[in-house]
Amino acid sequence: MLKIIVIVLLIIAFVPTVRRFLFWLVVGREMVKEQKKYNTDDAKNSRKKEGNINVDYVPKDQKGHDFKGGQYVDYEEVD
Repeated sequence: MLKIIVIVLLIIAFVPTVRRFLFWLVVGREMVKEQKKYNTDDAKNSRKKEGNINVDYVPKDQKGHDFKGGQYVDYEEVD
């Protein structure tokens, strides 16, 4: 049994086609799903006319919008 496990590990380690196939089994399927999901989301966004602006949420007036600037920080140039 130990010999079989060692042989399988050696095949996986040294045969690139086996490694590529195992990588596809583990990662490739998820990548394909994500690409399909992205493409369908992109298709929904491309239906909108170019140049139009759509605002989904407009917040109510909140306190703290009276920001008048930041703090001045002195600096030196280093050569």
